[in-house]
Amino acid sequence: FRAYYYVGIGLVEDPGPGFDGDKHKRKAQATANGSVNGGSMYSRAGRKQKFNVNGKVALDRNNYTGKDKEAGKSSKNKYRRLLDEIDVDEKWFPLLDYLGTFGLKDSHFIQMYSRHMPSLQINVTAAKERLDYLMSVGVKSKDIKKILMRQPQILQYTVESNLKSHVAFLVSLGIQDSRIGQIITATPSIFSYSVENSLKPTVRYLIEEVGIRESDLSKVVQLSPQILVQRIDNSWNARYRFLSKELGAPRDSIVKMVTKHPQLLHYSIEDGLLPRINFLRSIGMHNSDILKVSTSLTQVFSLSLEGNLKPKYLYLVNELQNEVKSLTKYPTYLSLSLDQRIRPRHKFLVALKKAPEGPFPLSSFVPNDESFCQQWAGTSVDKYLAFRQSFSAGSDLGSNQDCLETDAFLSIQMIQAGYKVIS
Repeated sequence: FRAYYYVGIGLVEDPGPGFDGDKHKRKAQATANGSVNGGSMYSRAGRKQKFNVNGKVALDRNNYTGKDKEAGKSSKNKYRRLLDEIDVDEKWFPLLDYLGTFGLKDSHFIQMYSRHMPSLQINVTAAKERLDYLMSVGVKSKDIKKILMRQPQILQYTVESNLKSHVAFLVSLGIQDSRIGQIITATPSIFSYSVENSLKPTVRYLIEEVGIRESDLSKVVQLSPQILVQRIDNSWNARYRFLSKELGAPRDSIVKMVTKHPQLLHYSIEDGLLPRINFLRSIGMHNSDILKVSTSLTQVFSLSLEGNLKPKYLYLVNELQNEVKSLTKYPTYLSLSLDQRIRPRHKFLVALKKAPEGPFPLSSFVPNDESFCQQWAGTSVDKYLAFRQSFSAGSDLGSNQDCLETDAFLSIQMIQAGYKVIS
């Protein structure tokens, strides 16, 4: 009886010891993702090919120069590991060499082979034309590798019948030329969607069903290009129903949220929206307060509970002596860095004895450094930045050290920042 071996596409005769099962599986996977190269006894030029005793194509020695031999031997040595992992056609070597200039290595080629093997069969001249076009519309050379890892099929999309029409579509939405490359890098899969049958209907849905104004469309797409390639109807309806029921949010408010922060349509309801709503309730906010905050600062739904919202709340009530209701007036507070903005400015004004009695004004955290120094501190930006740097360095020693909250520590920071401290 003959033994048989399962390779993912069926039972085949057991090839015996030395058989590379993983390599065979990768080939099977590549077969599922695209036609495997080879199998024909004729070359692309139409001439019958010669085969050696192992069944592999034999080169015509009459047309194979010594230079060609050396080049072939060099490429084989260069891609020795790759040849051990997957079935590589020597005709792919020029393309692999070209893609290597963008930082792709054997491991990347193996991923491309598994995801979409036909992308490695592209003529190097055609591939260069397509990638050159992408770079001409703003894609950065350093991002080509990232794009190919996510969407290797892009090598197969022709410039005239695919790439140009999709870029023209983005331009028609009001996307500035300087942002086209960023959108392509963020969502290279856009080229696999039909402009007429998929992308334009999605845009119409955003305008007619969701209610996004046409003048805001380019901003929405730039903030979240993925909105063009997701099932927008399911995402919108689920989150609209949830926010309406949970917070009593009117449609206009939810549309404002999506316009300001379209990533809202990507956030999980159970793991993203609901836990943050419950946290805001737990610190004393009513649904109407949460609605005000989330409409003004929709990215509150993306902020970490443990690493962001909770520490800022504790600092708000314990150090700044503010009540929770102050967040409805200054929700921006929740989006600012505690270590780089909130704490240094607070401690700087305290050290200058310019912090007012009672609740610390959250409005002092809103302006940029220059305006803050002019309006609140009455100092130069350089002195504030020096204080912030020394303060941050001291804080890095340990946030639990009592000395960080003492007048002595603040005096040290002021001296280091160039101030004369009067006791």
